[in-house]
Amino acid sequence: MSASVFSPADLLLPKKDFESWSVIACDQYTSEPEYWETVRKTVGDKPSALQLILPEVYLSDDNTAAIDKINRQMAKDLEDGIFEEIDNALIYVERRQSDGKIRHGLVGKIDLAQYDFRKGATAAIRATEETVLERIPPRVKIRENAPLELPHVLLLADDPENMIFAALSAQKSTFRKVYDFDLMQNGGHITGYLLDDSAASTVLSAMDSLQTAQNGLLFCVGDGNHSLATAKTCYEQNPNEQNRYALVEVVNIHDAALEFEPIYRVVFGVDPEALINEFVAYCGADESGQQFTCVYGTTEKQICVSPKANLCVGTLQGFLDGYLKAHPECKIDYIHGIESTRKLCEKENTVGFIFDGMQKQELFPAVRADGSLPRKTFSMGHADDKRFYLEARKIR
Repeated sequence: MSASVFSPADLLLPKKDFESWSVIACDQYTSEPEYWETVRKTVGDKPSALQLILPEVYLSDDNTAAIDKINRQMAKDLEDGIFEEIDNALIYVERRQSDGKIRHGLVGKIDLAQYDFRKGATAAIRATEETVLERIPPRVKIRENAPLELPHVLLLADDPENMIFAALSAQKSTFRKVYDFDLMQNGGHITGYLLDDSAASTVLSAMDSLQTAQNGLLFCVGDGNHSLATAKTCYEQNPNEQNRYALVEVVNIHDAALEFEPIYRVVFGVDPEALINEFVAYCGADESGQQFTCVYGTTEKQICVSPKANLCVGTLQGFLDGYLKAHPECKIDYIHGIESTRKLCEKENTVGFIFDGMQKQELFPAVRADGSLPRKTFSMGHADDKRFYLEARKIR
């Protein structure tokens, strides 16, 4: 079964300068342009994935010129021969995170026909959070004419016996090492090993067994759901054999290095105290209810409210959705990390909400029961540990 869901891919890797090539996912540091300026200075004039992506911090109403430039650069990189081509490949990844822990992954491609981001889907690959449909068309414009894709999608497998990865770490010395370098900007270290045919067959058989044990559900999307939804939309609009697939990295949700972190909310252009009071009024104060730390300026205020949803994030997002609709002049951002949230909330007319997140063992049962969670419910690890762009694949 899973051989049709997840399979080896024809990959492209840069021939050199991995340190400047590999940059963090485009949906990180969306309110911190200084991060991306540092990346730009680090890259300099070397070939880099930075030139092939559009960081969301730079998204505007009209991205046509930026997208055209990206597509031309992709074509130039292909013409200049900067890539090594590795056919029919699965890459075993060991990512040393900023905390020193090793996260294990497997890079290959998925069949987008086996993925469904709609709530209540029964496909082998399902979204974990609500997909915001308005976010897809701008991303389609980025992908629809691009000759290459670079993935930052992480898929989660519910593999308590670690059937997928059990033997790979022990066997890695027998595999060809295809990259081994430090990631920029406190991103840790990454090493990739090309699986031989025997190991690849074992891994795919393990996925078959896992899918059977999980009653057809093989993967839940951990990071990059909107990118995957974009790939699915592009395939439906222009179905062909190349864009039927998308590159991903698979991670076991039970990996000891994988930690779920809440994604906090920061609202701009508001009177912080007025917004907080309206939130409390919306829910009702409840000393034994859900707890939030509200951050603005130099103030941190604790509030407790009656739950409107099982998770704190569901209660808060339900309120904010209505508030932002009624106050279109206000803006929201979704922030990884308490310190980043506090820093942003030093700005005038800005307030942030800090709260407890869900536990990772709650994810698969929740997806089976409810279909999906509120958008931006969780983040897998700290911002610096997000997936970096590295492998590429031709899609045209």
